Amino acid sequence: MNGVWDNDRLIRVDMTNLVVSVEDYPADWKYLGGRSLSARILLDECDPACDPLGPDNVLVLAPGILSGTSAPTSGRLSVGCKSPLTGGIKEANTGGEAGQDLMKLGYRGIVVTGRPADRERRWGLAVSEQGAELVEADDYKGLWNYACCEKLLAGRAKNACAVSIGPAGEMMLKTASVATTDKSKGRHPARHAARGGVGAVMGSKCLKWVLIEPGKARLRQAADSKAFNANNKTFSKTYLSDGRHNIFKGGTSTGVPMANMLHTFPYKNRTEGRNPEVDKLDGARIHEAFPERGGGMHNCMSGCIVRCSNIIHDASGNYVTSALEFETLTLLGSCCAINNWEDVADLDRLCDELGMDTIETGAAIAVYMDSGGMEWGDAEGAKALLRNDVGNGTEIGTLVGNGALSIGAHRNHDRIPVAKGQALPAWDPRPLKAAGVTYATSAMGADHTAGLVINPELAGEDAVRASQDAQIVNAVCDSSGLCQFMQPNLDEIRRCYSLFYGEEVSRQHIADLGWQCLENEWEFNRRAGFTEADDDMAACLREEGIGPDHAFVFDIPPEVCIQAKTRPPLRDSLFEQGAAA
Repeated sequence: MNGVWDNDRLIRVDMTNLVVSVEDYPADWKYLGGRSLSARILLDECDPACDPLGPDNVLVLAPGILSGTSAPTSGRLSVGCKSPLTGGIKEANTGGEAGQDLMKLGYRGIVVTGRPADRERRWGLAVSEQGAELVEADDYKGLWNYACCEKLLAGRAKNACAVSIGPAGEMMLKTASVATTDKSKGRHPARHAARGGVGAVMGSKCLKWVLIEPGKARLRQAADSKAFNANNKTFSKTYLSDGRHNIFKGGTSTGVPMANMLHTFPYKNRTEGRNPEVDKLDGARIHEAFPERGGGMHNCMSGCIVRCSNIIHDASGNYVTSALEFETLTLLGSCCAINNWEDVADLDRLCDELGMDTIETGAAIAVYMDSGGMEWGDAEGAKALLRNDVGNGTEIGTLVGNGALSIGAHRNHDRIPVAKGQALPAWDPRPLKAAGVTYATSAMGADHTAGLVINPELAGEDAVRASQDAQIVNAVCDSSGLCQFMQPNLDEIRRCYSLFYGEEVSRQHIADLGWQCLENEWEFNRRAGFTEADDDMAACLREEGIGPDHAFVFDIPPEVCIQAKTRPPLRDSLFEQGAAA
C-alpha cells in the first residue's frame, strides 16, 4: 500500500442491529471513489431485485478520491442506492462540506444497511476524530431541514457539518433528497444530492442525519506533495483564465437566455421550448437585486474556486435560499409557467426544507397543471401544495411527492416527460439529441449530470459518440470528487491522480475507470430486470415537436442509441472535452 492512503477506512452502519463498525479500505479499491465506489459496492452487496424502500437496499455516502486534498473544487460527495424512483441504480452528487470532511478524517465512505425493527424511531450517525457511533435522534423527527441542522449544529465547532433528510425523506417520497450543509456562516442545508429518491432510502433506514466533526484533521497529503500542490495551482490558474470560469462565475441562473434561444427552456410541461416571459426568470434579475438586498455569490464548499452559488435575499434583506439554479428556474418556474424568479426562490426554499428534488418536483407540478389539476402559473397554489399537502402527507401531496410519473399516471395524462421513470432536466433532448442519448442509455435515466452535451448540430451516430464520451468523462469526474463545473478533462484528472498516488496513471487506465463504472451501473440494472427496451424515453418526446414548425423531435432510433453502451476505442475525442453539467 502507498502511504498516502494506507490508513483509509470504511464506516459500516447496520441499522437492523444498530451497530457501527469501521474497517480498513480494500486495497483493490484504491482508484475507486465517489460514484465508482458507490457503483462497485451496490453491485457487490445490494440485491438489484430488492424493494428500494426495504431493508435489503444499501445506502452509500462516498466522497471522491481527491476530496479532502488541495485539488481545487474537489469536495463533492456521492450518494448511491437502488432508486425508488427508477428501480435501477442511482448516484446523486452534492457539494457542501461533508465530502471534504469525511476524507480529511480518512473515511472513504459510509455504507448503511438494514432497517430498525421500530420504524417510528429516528437515529443519527456522529462521525469525528474519535470514530463513528449511532445516537438517538427522536427529537429530530419530522423537522424540516433548516430547523434540523440548526438544532444539530448549535454549540458545535464552526467547522462541523451535517447531512440530513427532511419530511419528504422520512415519508419515503420518491422525490426525496439528501441535504448537506454549505460553507456559509449559517451552514445552510442548501446543497442536495437530489435525484432518484436517495433521501427516501435514507428515510427508510430511519437515519435522520449524519453529523461530521473533523476537529483538527488536516488536508490529505499526496505522495508527491510539492508536485501535487504545484499542479493544483496550475490547474486553478488555467481554469480561471481559459474561459471555463466565465460560464459559471455568475451562477447557472445566468444561462436562462441561452437555453431559451436553443429551445431548451421548457414551457408549460414541454409543450414549447421557449418561454415568452423569459426575462422574468433570467438570472440577471437576481444579480440586479444584490446591491439593494444583499446576498451575492459564494462557494458552497471549502477549496472551491468556481463560486457559482448565489445567495438570495428577499426585498427586506432577509435570507431566502441558495443557490437558485438554472434547473430550478426551469422546472419549478418556466415548465409550470411560474414566471417570477422570486416565486421560484420561495419554491426552492420549500423544496430544500422538505428535502425534495426541484427538478422532479417541478416536473410533477407541471404535469399536474397540464392535466387540469391547477392553473398554469399558480405560484401561490404551488407553494401551498408543497407546504401543506406534501408537508402533511395528503393524497395529492403524496402523488406529487412521488414524482412526475406518479401524478401523471394517477391522472391518466398522456404527456409525462420521463426516461426510466425519472423526469427530464431542463436540457431538452429534441434540440439537443446527444443529451437525449444520455437520458436514454444512462443507467440513471434522465439525468444531465450523467453526460450533458449542449450541441444542437449533432445527430445520429455523431450524437451517440458525443454522448458516450461525455458519459465516460462524467463518470470519472464524479468519482474524483471534482465538481463538474470545473469541467476537467481526463488528462487533468489523471494528472492529479498520478501525483497524488505517486505512480503514473495512463490515458487507458483513466478511460477504463470511467467505462468500468458505467458497466457496473448497467449490470446492476440488468440484474434488476432492465432490458434494451428501457433504453428509450417517453413517447411524447418522440412524437410531439417543439421549435420552428414544431420540427424538433427526438428521432434517434433506439437501436442507434444503444450503441453508446458498446465499449469504444481509446479515441482523442474522449480527452478533448471536459465534464459538463
